[in-house]
Amino acid sequence: MANFTVADIQALRERTGAGMLDVKKALEEASGDLDKAVDILRVKGLKGVTKREGRAASEGLVAAEVHEGGAGQIGTLIELNSETDFVAKNESFISLAEKVLTATVEAGAKTAEEALAAPVDGDTVHNLINETAGVLGEKLVLRRVARVEAPQVAVYLHKTNKDLPAQVGVLVGTDIAAKDVARDIAMHIAAYSPLYLSREDIPADTVAHERQVAEEVARAEGKPEAALPKIVEGRLTGFFKENVLLDQAYAKDPKTTVDKVVAATGGAVSAFARFRVGA
Repeated sequence: MANFTVADIQALRERTGAGMLDVKKALEEASGDLDKAVDILRVKGLKGVTKREGRAASEGLVAAEVHEGGAGQIGTLIELNSETDFVAKNESFISLAEKVLTATVEAGAKTAEEALAAPVDGDTVHNLINETAGVLGEKLVLRRVARVEAPQVAVYLHKTNKDLPAQVGVLVGTDIAAKDVARDIAMHIAAYSPLYLSREDIPADTVAHERQVAEEVARAEGKPEAALPKIVEGRLTGFFKENVLLDQAYAKDPKTTVDKVVAATGGAVSAFARFRVGA
């Protein structure tokens, strides 16, 4: 007769995020000892890390922290992925994200590779993620890390599902003059997902490609040859308005642009980072 209860099964599932069958087997092997069952799941899970390598991890969360440092503030944003949203909202996974973020900040890591090598709990972030993956029974991945340094850094985290952790995260760096609009701009970025801060940040080959495509489309539409230059530049401007933050229509007032909103403060935006889980 099993020496554990339904409540034990539920408690172990909530603690580890492991599947029902795995939890029952672990409890049976541990004779109902919850702590021992956790260790059993961890060992079995670690053995399965290699097997999980090919599986997709497109759920998860974003987390961010802003602290004082250097000539102003430093913002750090991470994306930690899991395979399912069941694990994404598990307390063990959320706790792991907090530890990974703290270790990333303390190490001053600017990339996922640097963050994975950062020390945490006497080991590395990489090993901590693998150990937690063993317990949870899913592939876990620190997908990316962003770091923004500026006199002022605003952060905005957005939940796309009220039952899940934040899945969209934004950092915006500004000077002090623009700090009062920084959070609103972060919210705008979360919604409008610009790719570039300014036109100058777009690679020359990208602009050349867009210009070429615009010209080819105009020709295919039978536009007059003499009108092509104006048409091409008009469509290129449309590309800028869609993908460049400062050129975008401002979310809170589409009659103006982000650039004009910032200019009205006498300040400037210097950098931004935006992550959406799985995107």
